[in-house]
Amino acid sequence: MSDAGSGRPLRRGWTTGACATAAARAAFEALMTGAPPPDPVEIALPSGKRVAFALATFERGEDFARAGVVKDAGDDPDVTHGALICARVRRGAPGAGVRFFSGEGVGVVTRPGLPLPPGAPAINPTPRKMMIETIEDASAKIGVGADVDIEISIPGGEELAKHTLNGRLGIIGGLSILGTTGIVTPFSCAAWIDSIHRGVDVARASGLTHVAGTTGSTSEAAVKRLYDLPETALIEMGDFVGGLLKYLRTHPVARVTIGGGFAKMTKLAQGRLDLHSGRSSVDFAQLAQTAREVGAGEEIAALIANANSALEALEIAQGAGVDLAAPIARAAWRTAARALETGESELDVIIFDREGVLLARTPFRKAIQ
Repeated sequence: MSDAGSGRPLRRGWTTGACATAAARAAFEALMTGAPPPDPVEIALPSGKRVAFALATFERGEDFARAGVVKDAGDDPDVTHGALICARVRRGAPGAGVRFFSGEGVGVVTRPGLPLPPGAPAINPTPRKMMIETIEDASAKIGVGADVDIEISIPGGEELAKHTLNGRLGIIGGLSILGTTGIVTPFSCAAWIDSIHRGVDVARASGLTHVAGTTGSTSEAAVKRLYDLPETALIEMGDFVGGLLKYLRTHPVARVTIGGGFAKMTKLAQGRLDLHSGRSSVDFAQLAQTAREVGAGEEIAALIANANSALEALEIAQGAGVDLAAPIARAAWRTAARALETGESELDVIIFDREGVLLARTPFRKAIQ
């Protein structure tokens, strides 16, 4: 992958889990040996590849050591890029193993359905495994026990978490420590898609039978009003309708609503499952053909084919008395049903205007065509 503006390859970065693991290892070695921490400190990624991190901070107390690594997300627009990921390590009770705690800026799980139980610090399973393995590796080399308490903190993390989906997922007080590979791939949007999946898990664990994926805040508010859904039923899918529907295929609920504005629902109607403007676009010739099929004359169809935006095309159709939103909703339903493809779920698609006014709506039907 390269930067379209400069032609240079996009730089990969490190997950919060990898940074926390490096900080934990440095603090552990300093605590157990009494020597300065290793800097840079080397850890193993889940793939087995070994990588090194420079320390940004270190502190030693009477019964603890604390190290910090600044997260470098590479060229990914990650909210945690530049954040200081800290690990405070204390000796634990013999035989207790490695225990994890939330410090400043790291959230706590409050709802069922996530990979961690309510009350647990929001340090995901892979980062936990990475830290346990690096502590066990270091303890074997030093010749000490691997019984320690690790507190992970991110100064300013509670404020940063307001820009994530943690609140919706029931993770309060800060960010999550994430990552399955240790590496951040630029613009992979893996964290967002993972949050979508966790949102489905929370809804299912809460016993909900109806979830709604929406493309933005306006459509979310409109769907919430329409169906009187609780917050946990509302999935902020953004552009990733495919990420939501494919997960619901194997983690089904009885009813699924897909809601959004006309432009993004037109992309869905035209077969796109990634609705981002940089990765898909409206086919205006196809949109003009759809207008013809519902009664638009050639003059109106030509105007739609040459429209500058989907909104302009919709306004042209509305001005001519042509209901263009209804066939788009039906076609969007067919694309979504192919992606969902489970007889366990009924599906509907709803299109709203920019003020949240209902433009078109399909009935609920089983997502098997």
